[in-house]
Amino acid sequence: MNKKETELQGNPFEIEQREWKRKQKNERWKQMLTIASPILLLMLWEFLSRTGLMDIRFFPPPTAIMGTFWEMISNGILFEHIGISLYRIILGFLLGVIPGVVIGLLMGLYSPIRHFISPIIMALMPIPTLALLPIIIILFGIGDLSKVITIAGSVFFPVVINTVAGVINIDSIYLDVAKNYGAGKVNFFLKIALPGALPVMLEGIQMGQAIALLTIVAAEMMGATSGIGFLIWTSYKAFLLKEMYVGLILISFFGYLFSLMLRGLQRKMLPWR
Repeated sequence: MNKKETELQGNPFEIEQREWKRKQKNERWKQMLTIASPILLLMLWEFLSRTGLMDIRFFPPPTAIMGTFWEMISNGILFEHIGISLYRIILGFLLGVIPGVVIGLLMGLYSPIRHFISPIIMALMPIPTLALLPIIIILFGIGDLSKVITIAGSVFFPVVINTVAGVINIDSIYLDVAKNYGAGKVNFFLKIALPGALPVMLEGIQMGQAIALLTIVAAEMMGATSGIGFLIWTSYKAFLLKEMYVGLILISFFGYLFSLMLRGLQRKMLPWR
């Protein structure tokens, strides 16, 4: 090894550059693996269907499903179902998250509120929201509002529980400093409790979006005339399995998309994690 190579190896800048390139290479490799797994699965599915190793009546080839997908897009049927489901999901998600965060922060900060509300939450949380759907339909009708309330109820519990846990786990030194400097209730709420609970709270919101997608499918199968869940159920009953798989793939796609969006939001709001 000559003198120049020795100097380069000992140069902190060069070491940092090599480390950065290594990390970039690892990230690209991970991204390739993330893309490769679903592609390989689809290729295997296509092969098994085309060769007759899987019953094509129940597992049509992915290429045939894609053909049905484009056909449903071209005739406009799919956009109607997607639009109404997204409207219900987003509105129900917000109606579950916002009260969940506010009540969770209050429960975490104030022990009397926590002891007063906890029994109600612990009693209602084990009951599947879909089991309450008949009561929700009686109260709110069979329109969009009942679907939105069902989603909101499903999202509320993981958000409120994770928010309470996030506030309780805030280091007491931050609370003491805020009190010693005379922080008002609003500042204490917005600048101490909310940022401190944010990491755990965002995990609850991430869980909530997954539950919202699960709930909308089941809710739209019962007493709905449109939406992705309605499409899946009616296609199944008519044995139109290509259309059914289109609905299932859409739910999977939106679940992955929403998860990526929330993870991106988490990186922006918590850059140190």
